[in-house]
Amino acid sequence: MSSILATVGDTFTTLAQIDNPIPEPPPLADKILQFVRYFTWFALMSGIISIIYAGGRFAWEKWSGGSQSPKMVAGAMIGGVVATSAGTIMNAVLSI
Repeated sequence: MSSILATVGDTFTTLAQIDNPIPEPPPLADKILQFVRYFTWFALMSGIISIIYAGGRFAWEKWSGGSQSPKMVAGAMIGGVVATSAGTIMNAVLSI
C-alpha cells in the first residue's frame, strides 16, 4: 500500500514540475496559412462579384418587374460578414 502511495506521490511531484509548454507551429504551417489566405481571398472576391451581380439584377428587375434581387443582396452581405469574421468567431470559440 505504501509503495502505491509513493508512486502516486512521485507522479504528482513530476507533473507539478512541468512548466507551461511554449506553443510552436506544426510542420507545413506556412503552407496551410497560405491556403487559408487564398481561400479568404476567393471568398471575398466571390462576395464582391455576387453583390455586383445582384445590383445589376436589381436594376433590371426595377425596370422589368420582379423581387428576387433584394434577397440576393441580403444573402451576399450576410455571407460576406460570416466569411470575414470566421477567424474572430473561431478564436472566440476556441479560447474558452
